[in-house]
Amino acid sequence: MPEMKRDGDDLDLRLSSAFDGIYEMAGGLPTFRMLIDGAWRESERDEAFAVRTPINGSSIARAQAGTKSDVQLACRSAKRSRGIREMPGWERMEIFRIAAQMLKEHQKEFLHALQLEAGKTRSDAQGEFEATVRRLEFTRQEAGRFYGDWIPGDWNKGTEEKMSLVIREPLGVVAAIVPFNYPLFIAATKVVPALLAGNSVVVKPSSTNPISATMLTRILQMAGVPEGSLNLVTGKGSEAGDALVESDDVDMINFTGSTPIGKEIAGKAGFKRLHLELGGKAYAIVLEDANLDLAARRCVYGSLKFSGQRCDAVSAILAVEGIADELVERMVAEAEGWKLGDPRDSSVSIGPLIDSRAAERISDLVKDATEKGARLLLGGGHHDAYFEPTILDHVPKEAAAAREEIFGPLAVVIRCKDEGDALGFALESRYGLESAVFTENLHSMWRVARVLECGEVTVNDCPSHGVGYFPFGGKKDSGVGREGIGYSIDELTALKTIVFNLGPAGRE
Repeated sequence: MPEMKRDGDDLDLRLSSAFDGIYEMAGGLPTFRMLIDGAWRESERDEAFAVRTPINGSSIARAQAGTKSDVQLACRSAKRSRGIREMPGWERMEIFRIAAQMLKEHQKEFLHALQLEAGKTRSDAQGEFEATVRRLEFTRQEAGRFYGDWIPGDWNKGTEEKMSLVIREPLGVVAAIVPFNYPLFIAATKVVPALLAGNSVVVKPSSTNPISATMLTRILQMAGVPEGSLNLVTGKGSEAGDALVESDDVDMINFTGSTPIGKEIAGKAGFKRLHLELGGKAYAIVLEDANLDLAARRCVYGSLKFSGQRCDAVSAILAVEGIADELVERMVAEAEGWKLGDPRDSSVSIGPLIDSRAAERISDLVKDATEKGARLLLGGGHHDAYFEPTILDHVPKEAAAAREEIFGPLAVVIRCKDEGDALGFALESRYGLESAVFTENLHSMWRVARVLECGEVTVNDCPSHGVGYFPFGGKKDSGVGREGIGYSIDELTALKTIVFNLGPAGRE
């Protein structure tokens, strides 16, 4: 393992006066508040929890431990508020234009917060920040999804003198539950289109790293989101999260996270609209005619970017036997160029996992695979939350790493006899979020893409959601619903049919 930076320098948040109202200093650390009904406030029992940086495990802030009562207040506020719903669409877009500009003005603070609370490298933090700004700027394009249908009745016997308009309306109150891996961007992808559609929102960030989502909420408030239309609660999923899911005031739950938690939410939600982006097992199939330089480079990138903590990460490489040796050799050479270390070091390309427990889990996957016959070609070591970029070859199909989501910097190579063998194994997966195929043959591209059972297939690249310009979402245990520019609006609105009687009876 390389020597890690362990000093506490540069671990303070250093927020500007624009954020003064959302926290108070106590014991040398900022204690962040929650936004409920337009006011930044403490939890009902005035209790806070520590927010620790994965860089060295030290506390960098505290956040409110929201209670069931706090969540109820937030949901009632959202239910009462019709400010965003009654605001003309162009005014909503103006809010997001202002918010995008304000984000840019506070870029350094957001980048620093992302590095501290999520352990992101400068490059990863920059990418997440820029995607968030673009998502705000794309609201003008998303607004184009607000259209309906005119249906003449004279094509149906009995409705000849009627017509209908089919329009889109906001659902009401959206609960936006955000994971730890993209705490700023995913918060924006849930909150922004929900508000654009006229919904009120209660957002709950991950208790692991709630700071950047709290800062985003403050930016949106300052940009002009009406009081009560946007609320933020922090706290444990078992308390604040459950209360949000079970609230009768919530009309939709928009959740990104693990499959087990997603299934729990579905069981508790009742008759609420659900948008669940859950776990993934993105298989990258590499065929004999693939560009191996490209495949090796993009498979390694897809496996290691942000330490593999992405639902769209390349979770296993299914390499046909004819090219497997050459592919693996190139992958090892590529991965050796990824430097592990303190993410504040500009030369580092891969930082820590979210905590030491995550590193222990990856270590268990490596151990299980090697005990079953896999060959460890690179890495495998870890210290605290830092896990070395790792490549396993000849991973047997019965190994847990071959079938379960990885969420760590581990490239898993499974050797397959041919395309049919690779497809057969991929189709056994209980997940269905992303997949990839590397081939120069158009017929193979099309055949594999059609057969794979997942929400998105990427040809000759690793999967990547980016700003959400292309729609994405899962099948099977990877969830329900679609996210993306414009497509989110479909999920966050309901159709209403208005029927007009134009005949004599209707004019009486």
